[in-house]
Amino acid sequence: FARFSFMKFIVGTKKGMTQIFDTDGNVIPVTVIDATPNTVTQVKSDEKDGYTAVQVGVGTRKEKNVNKPQQTKGLFMRFVEFKFPEAKDLSVGSAVEVASFAEGDTITVSAISKGKGFAGVVKRHGFHGGRRTHGQKHSEREAGSIGGGPGRAGGRVVKGMRMAGRMGGDRVTVKNLKVARVDVANNQLFIKGAVPGSPGTYVEVVAK
Repeated sequence: FARFSFMKFIVGTKKGMTQIFDTDGNVIPVTVIDATPNTVTQVKSDEKDGYTAVQVGVGTRKEKNVNKPQQTKGLFMRFVEFKFPEAKDLSVGSAVEVASFAEGDTITVSAISKGKGFAGVVKRHGFHGGRRTHGQKHSEREAGSIGGGPGRAGGRVVKGMRMAGRMGGDRVTVKNLKVARVDVANNQLFIKGAVPGSPGTYVEVVAK
């Protein structure tokens, strides 16, 4: 995790996309984040842990699905840690709410992107594929040569060669998004633009 020097943060779940209108009647595409209050479960310090951070718990789980040592922190679905110098000023049990955000805040959002399964090079890496005419038969979306003679890596496949494989399911961070609206009554953040992940994905929101 990166070290942050600010204290506006929250973990929520992606609900989906919709649109809202500003005061001039312009349409703003937004992603809705359900951000029920997070609970501070642990505060780490330089003296004890070697760095300053705060851990929050979000969501709920059944007691039978949580092991005994973890139950001391609460029956949370997930624990997320944020690093920043001011974390030592927080206390265990305090709540982190959407009210700390304001319209116009510049934020950084991190989440697990949608998993797309096994994908070819055209979809996964944007390859153009082979030509459509002049004798080709089944090579429209093929990758082409991956090896190479002695002049290229000694005739082997070099590391990092872009090939077909599993696509998506990666941790993606998007910077410089804007908070379009804060709905404190319903614990929701409206973020301008798209956010990684499918509906229900846990999303980490941090303000600059």
